[in-house]
Amino acid sequence: MTAALSAPTVSQAKAAVVVVAGLAVAGGAVGAAWAWLAPPIHGIVALTRTGDRVKAYLGAESDNWFTSAFLMIGILGVLAVVAAILVWQWRSHRGPNTVLALVVGSVAAAAAAVGAGALCAHLRWGSVDIAGAPVSEQHRVHYVTEAPAVFFGHSPLQIAATLMFPAAVAAIVYLFAAVGFPRDDLGAWPPVEYPQLPTGRIGTAADVPPAAPAAPSP
Repeated sequence: MTAALSAPTVSQAKAAVVVVAGLAVAGGAVGAAWAWLAPPIHGIVALTRTGDRVKAYLGAESDNWFTSAFLMIGILGVLAVVAAILVWQWRSHRGPNTVLALVVGSVAAAAAAVGAGALCAHLRWGSVDIAGAPVSEQHRVHYVTEAPAVFFGHSPLQIAATLMFPAAVAAIVYLFAAVGFPRDDLGAWPPVEYPQLPTGRIGTAADVPPAAPAAPSP
């Protein structure tokens, strides 16, 4: 099992940089795809009889705030699973350093995804300007389309949960792969050699023959 494993061509540090950078780029692509798939929110800006401007949503359009945020979480979860499986295939670099790079890269991917997604969505749909809406006494209703949201809310805890979710998923998938692997060294480089008995069974301390008694002194 170790005979087929060759020495890695890149260092552990370079491999970690590749993982983090690759995930960050993938996160940006996920954000752009999310902006294309996420449903916008349709509503109106209306002028009341008292002259106030109010914004309201059409039908169940307000549900799209939740739908769009859930879509972002779902895509990031899929990215985390795929990333963990691909990183696990980099056999020579399996270990804690790779797990750390995977976690950091997953957070970077989430940050890139929400950043790129929010930017692309606002470029596509724009934002609602209630004060500048063209409503008047003759035209009291103005229809608007609002960009979807990347977060479930604006509290620090909700934002942190979105950014950390893919990291947790990636770490769990990698953990399952490590637990199911039969070798303690995970097949990484450098391989750990275990003593083998003639039957092919891994040797233990009980298999070591006792030492011969010392010869009596003259």
